[in-house]
Amino acid sequence: MHAAAIGFLLILIAAGSVRAEPVQVVDALGRTVVLVVPPQRIVTIFSSNTELVAALGLTERIVGIDAFTRYPPEAAAKPVVGGRLGFSVEAIAAQNPDLVVLTPARQAVHQILDAMERIGVPTLVLTSRTMAEVLSNLRLLAQATGVPGRGKALAADLEARLAVVQRRVTDRPCRRVVMVTGRLGNGLLLAARRDTYTGDAIIRAGGCFALAGSGGVPQVSPEAVFSADPDVLLLAGRDEEVAELAQRPGFSEMRAVREGHVHAVPRAEFLIPGPRTVVGIERLAALLHPVGAP
Repeated sequence: MHAAAIGFLLILIAAGSVRAEPVQVVDALGRTVVLVVPPQRIVTIFSSNTELVAALGLTERIVGIDAFTRYPPEAAAKPVVGGRLGFSVEAIAAQNPDLVVLTPARQAVHQILDAMERIGVPTLVLTSRTMAEVLSNLRLLAQATGVPGRGKALAADLEARLAVVQRRVTDRPCRRVVMVTGRLGNGLLLAARRDTYTGDAIIRAGGCFALAGSGGVPQVSPEAVFSADPDVLLLAGRDEEVAELAQRPGFSEMRAVREGHVHAVPRAEFLIPGPRTVVGIERLAALLHPVGAP
């Protein structure tokens, strides 16, 4: 191309007369989402989606969150557009978003998707059922927001760290785990299961499931946990919660408790699918398979 023509083209680009091609991405529902320009005002529904956008260095573009978002702190200060009781289409629209990122939970898709489509706001639905899907979502969001290089680099770094963990736990004996993720008022517990995002994290850390069954995050009785007799008992929560649980009738007699194999793990690392979960997997692998152990 002639030097004068190149110079003219650069002037047009600088002036905004030449626009990038629209970006098309396919979301978790199989919908093709077209973004004419990289979105600058993003509403993120659910903490996991907020953390994905923030991990790409785009916190300043977030203009709305749900009530349970706590991280990163600068994102937690954004306007709230809904919470446990539902989401306000009016509150979302008031932020003038050019992209809404959401997950099909707590009726979010039912309440938001059609309404956003009617007013012409692009929506991107993500699911995070495995770590592989989390990394795929990072790449997808990076492409949608105009920073594909960041997504590829971050996902590659996280994949490399997971590969280190995999090498560490390969050929090690599997540690049978029960991870309690919550307690209900009726005395029942919530326990992580295989075929879930949290379950995938446990497996990657070199654990396996002492409780039978799969799917969801089901309610289980304390008696079922006692009968499972795990090698390691985990609680997604704080150290003081673990201490209280370990003193409760039945739990104090468990082999894992007697042998000192009951531990707290951070809720954010195992119950919010995102880059921080890689830290959780690294920590859990070190806990289940300490250096020098057979």
